[in-house]
Amino acid sequence: MDNEVYSHGHHESVVRAHAVRTAADSAPHLLPHLAPGLRILDVGCGPGSITLDLARQVASPDGAGRAVGVDRSEDVLATARARAAAEGVDNATFETGNIYDLQYDDGAFDVAHAHQVLHHLADPVAAVRELRRVAAPGGLVSLREADYAAMSWFPQAPALDRWRDVYDAISRSNGAEPNAGRRLLSWAIDAGFDAAELDISASTWIHGNAGQRNGFGLGWAERSLHSSYAEQALERGIADQPALEEISAGWRAWAADPSAVFIMPSVELIAHVGQD
Repeated sequence: MDNEVYSHGHHESVVRAHAVRTAADSAPHLLPHLAPGLRILDVGCGPGSITLDLARQVASPDGAGRAVGVDRSEDVLATARARAAAEGVDNATFETGNIYDLQYDDGAFDVAHAHQVLHHLADPVAAVRELRRVAAPGGLVSLREADYAAMSWFPQAPALDRWRDVYDAISRSNGAEPNAGRRLLSWAIDAGFDAAELDISASTWIHGNAGQRNGFGLGWAERSLHSSYAEQALERGIADQPALEEISAGWRAWAADPSAVFIMPSVELIAHVGQD
């Protein structure tokens, strides 16, 4: 994983966008399976907002319920730790780690969770296999992945079409699969799960009011010029600076349109780990 490139990077605009995610909007398929006392591993936790919500769900008087957030960026983990302290969530910890080689014993967690991680990886099957290893018999592996080709928006805009084309090219140049949602079931089967152990579902993020358009659209307007998206596009000749400026302007125009809507579907998977 040390040789892999994270398509989004950790520019402030990216971390800000990820920090507003919650367990309710990002792990709705997992929440019904949670109870006080469970041990949760949240891999690719970023600034920790989902991890902290999961920790609250499993908190127990005896202290057994806990959530461990793992990310490879120490800088973003510092943000997560500060947030945990500010919000008084004392059953969540954050550690650096590698999803291909987690530093935990077999069966160390009741739930191994990854949200929007696999579509950044060159070997998602190996990652799911490792999540399966650290999940206890009778436990769960919980996955949720977006599918970029299935995203849609109104009004149609060439700049946003170009944005997706550039993202697709960046992702594939990193050896990753941006249309991960549709591949999730096959990856889990290839990682060793039986199809009968898998519960598949889907949910959708929709950005359709002023606050959502500003947060998402203006966020991408900034990211298109200043985050790893821009850096990788320029370095690899995928887009030049004028093209990135047009993409950014397209996002600003989309965000300013009161009729604008962006639909982002994701596929979810609950994989049940066998007892034997």
